[in-house]
Amino acid sequence: MGILDQNLTNQLKTYLANLQRPVELIASLNDSEDAKKMLGLLKEIEVLSDKVTVKENGTNVRKPSFQVSTPNVSTNIHFAGIPLGHEFTSLILALLQVGGHPLKVSEETIAQIRALDGQYQFETYISLTCQNCPDVVQALNIMALLNPNIEHSMVDGAIFQDEVNERQIMAVPSVYLNGEVFGQGRMTLEEIVVKLDSNAGAKAAEKLSAKEAFDVLVIGGGPAGSAAAIYAARKGIRTGVVAERFGGQVLDTMAIENFISVKETEGPKLAVALEEHVKEYGVDIMNLQKVSKLIPAAQKGGLHEIECVSGAKLKAKTVIISTGARWREMNVPGEQEYRARGVAYCPHCDGPLFKGKRVAVIGGGNSGVEAAIDLAGVVGHVTLLEFGETLRADAVLQEKLRSLDNVKIITQAQTTKVQGDGQKVTGLDYTDRATGEQHHIELEGIFVQIGLLPNTDWLKGTVELSPQGEIITNAKGETSVAGVFGAGDVTTVPYKQIVIAIGEGAKASLSAFDYLIRQ
Repeated sequence: MGILDQNLTNQLKTYLANLQRPVELIASLNDSEDAKKMLGLLKEIEVLSDKVTVKENGTNVRKPSFQVSTPNVSTNIHFAGIPLGHEFTSLILALLQVGGHPLKVSEETIAQIRALDGQYQFETYISLTCQNCPDVVQALNIMALLNPNIEHSMVDGAIFQDEVNERQIMAVPSVYLNGEVFGQGRMTLEEIVVKLDSNAGAKAAEKLSAKEAFDVLVIGGGPAGSAAAIYAARKGIRTGVVAERFGGQVLDTMAIENFISVKETEGPKLAVALEEHVKEYGVDIMNLQKVSKLIPAAQKGGLHEIECVSGAKLKAKTVIISTGARWREMNVPGEQEYRARGVAYCPHCDGPLFKGKRVAVIGGGNSGVEAAIDLAGVVGHVTLLEFGETLRADAVLQEKLRSLDNVKIITQAQTTKVQGDGQKVTGLDYTDRATGEQHHIELEGIFVQIGLLPNTDWLKGTVELSPQGEIITNAKGETSVAGVFGAGDVTTVPYKQIVIAIGEGAKASLSAFDYLIRQ
């Protein structure tokens, strides 16, 4: 039986028909079972296209690994491991792009990549269950394809555990450049280029500041922001979206099974669909821009001004704020010090790095219990700590959790400190709220799942906020400032759900249009 099922084989054969030039898969092998499995995958790909050739004479020090190249032209794209799971898409794109398929990248970005001087050796450590990793892998593969001075290797942390342990990698994706840490977490191609090209940010800010005022300016590119932008653009008015990262928190969401009419999808897929839909209406999308200040119009009907961290300034007749929320932190000693060194917030991404180890999950709601269930299948032992007297998750999830042998549940537990040895997490301290006794748990990982905080720090002193920091809105999405509206998880609207955020975004947009026509 092959590695690829019939469905994947048929899909891959269809994709490979788009190859415009020969592709070589140059394998560097050892005697391991993983090497045999990797070579088997490459052989299965080879038989699907007469333009693909597998060679077994690779000399990469990482084994097993393979290079995706083309005859007589050395392309510095490497996969160390077996790119299945979420990384299978990265492999398909690498085959197509090396094989001459056009890149979906702007000419401006291509020019920036080609103009980069110096030598860049990137290594991206991933797990096959990480939904954030493929974006980084695919971005760096494109850069390696466009610039011969750039080399990129995807490294599966599950196979190259010695490297993971030596570099003490406890979060993926983790990107190294020339042997030093370059970044962690999701990064887009544009973000990486800006980080390498020191002048890119200033150029982008200058370009944005020169834009004419918008009729509707949406801040935030998640579900609420996307819906708001589409509804505004359909009215034929000048619409813009400024976002720190288009897709928002949806990008960090794994399985989505309650989005009406879509039985099952994943956050990154939904984010792509949202962006494509917004682009259909000619909306001006200004990505990678974090807003730092709102300056309300001096008088009703005037222009509001938005300032970005980059220095860019934008003006608009109406503003819809849909900046969403972020993971709530424990705010205890050691949390920040050991972030990405044992303290994690994404069990799907980072769970495989703790295979066979002891971890804790903080939080007994649905997210926490789901995380504990998922982790129990990978790690050695899970301790779930809940602040309240009982778990708050749905009954069916609690029943599943309690059926697992390697899970311990502790209620009325207040985490007080993350312990470590200076390099990584070694344990945590907590107080039993019922007795006041202090306890210590020895472990290697802590997954924090205690809810969300609204992204409104930059709004204090401008629009009215609730004691929880949420934007106070009325039934029409109006805030305390005329011409400024709120939508989605950032507001006081209850039940933070994607489908609700989309409805709230549409409502805020209709309210903004109503405001405009009455001025």
